[in-house]
Amino acid sequence: MAQHFYVHPDNPQLRLMREAARILRGGGVIAYPTDSCYALGCMIGQKDGMDRIRALREVDDKHHFTLVCRDLSEIATYARVDNGQYRILKAATPGSYTFILEATREVPRRLQHPKRSTIGIRIPDHAVVSALLAEVGEPILSMSLILPGEVEPLLDPEEIVDAMGSRLDLIVDTGHCGGEPSTVVDLSSGVPELIRRGRGELSRVGLD
Repeated sequence: MAQHFYVHPDNPQLRLMREAARILRGGGVIAYPTDSCYALGCMIGQKDGMDRIRALREVDDKHHFTLVCRDLSEIATYARVDNGQYRILKAATPGSYTFILEATREVPRRLQHPKRSTIGIRIPDHAVVSALLAEVGEPILSMSLILPGEVEPLLDPEEIVDAMGSRLDLIVDTGHCGGEPSTVVDLSSGVPELIRRGRGELSRVGLD
């Protein structure tokens, strides 16, 4: 059964964030809150963690992972961003958006879409995510926590415990979370294309 940390949503306890980072660096798969819904996460280099997340979601390699990053400067390591794309990213981050961008050579092929060489990028507006990323020191490889066959994400940590607690290493519990997944915008062609309408406002990415 997963460890269960009760974390303050606005002032996360440093001790718990350090322990969560240790679990991630040790190869763990965690459930953690974002500014839209709970997500599943592991470290970039953990192929076993990737496979476990795909198994939990029951998705194949055509389903994008998302790199949850601290800031725009970190994005440049993993995605190619031109001036127009940068302006959109700057206007919409941090926030409840996932952007599909062309991956750089720093991104292992197994993390990219197999045909398009793209990667999802996200900078959530959430104190717990910021604290966790600061302790980990690199992006967290993530997917929204949506059960197989469902379209809505899990929002209640107790439901996460019941549904998959035995298959996770840690649940970071900040109580009920959000209500919608992030808005997904494909920027890989240079022109914003709406892939999924979610919590993020379309006006911030020029799609209203």
